[in-house]
Amino acid sequence: MIGCGCRVCTSEDPHDTRLRCAAWVQVKGLNIVIDVGPDFRQQAIRAGIQKVDAVLLTHHHFDHIAGLDDLRPFLFDNRRPIPIYARPNSADVLRSTFPYIFLDRSYPGVANLTIREVVGPFDVESRYGSSARVHVEPIDVFHGSLPLYGYRIGRFAYLTDVSSIPASSFARLQGLDVLVLNALRHEPHATHFSFREAVEAARRIGARQTYFIHMTHSILHAEENARLPEGMALAYDGLTFEVAEE
Repeated sequence: MIGCGCRVCTSEDPHDTRLRCAAWVQVKGLNIVIDVGPDFRQQAIRAGIQKVDAVLLTHHHFDHIAGLDDLRPFLFDNRRPIPIYARPNSADVLRSTFPYIFLDRSYPGVANLTIREVVGPFDVESRYGSSARVHVEPIDVFHGSLPLYGYRIGRFAYLTDVSSIPASSFARLQGLDVLVLNALRHEPHATHFSFREAVEAARRIGARQTYFIHMTHSILHAEENARLPEGMALAYDGLTFEVAEE
């Protein structure tokens, strides 16, 4: 946190240096990015991302969409539009926040992005000529009173900024190998799971492995990680893992 000298912000453990939450999913030769916050450029360079077939947005808050314009380099060699999959309420915000991209396209060299409103399961296709298709299932969750999406791809699911999960969504999250879920802090919060709530939800879902994300700077990685139940751990910047295909 800017201007903070707490033990996490001054920690020498690289696990305590956290950028905004995002994920890069490689499946069947396709490259799918989940959320593009203000740190996306730095994250993409660090991870060595060369291609993007699609972006899945969980919701429209600034820390999840501010990096949309940084998708432009992925269009230099391939001018086919990059589809941005989003819930209809988030799609409306994208159009008003980025009118030069999605409405009038008045800015020279504007990123060639197209919004695809998500109302049910969909398939992501390759922008690079492959016939591969990846099935994606949106998962209804809530961020306070705001409805947003988590996403399930095979035996992997990614949910962030969640404060409640409907019973119908718990049913659609069964049989996971890896679950990524937000856990903000120990104290209760109106729009995010606390650690207790996140652990309870993870136990109910029952994934083989759960990684917690979106922690505040009150959470020291090594200390908190050691307290978590078996099969649960804190994620960290640069974490990679493999999930078996169904």
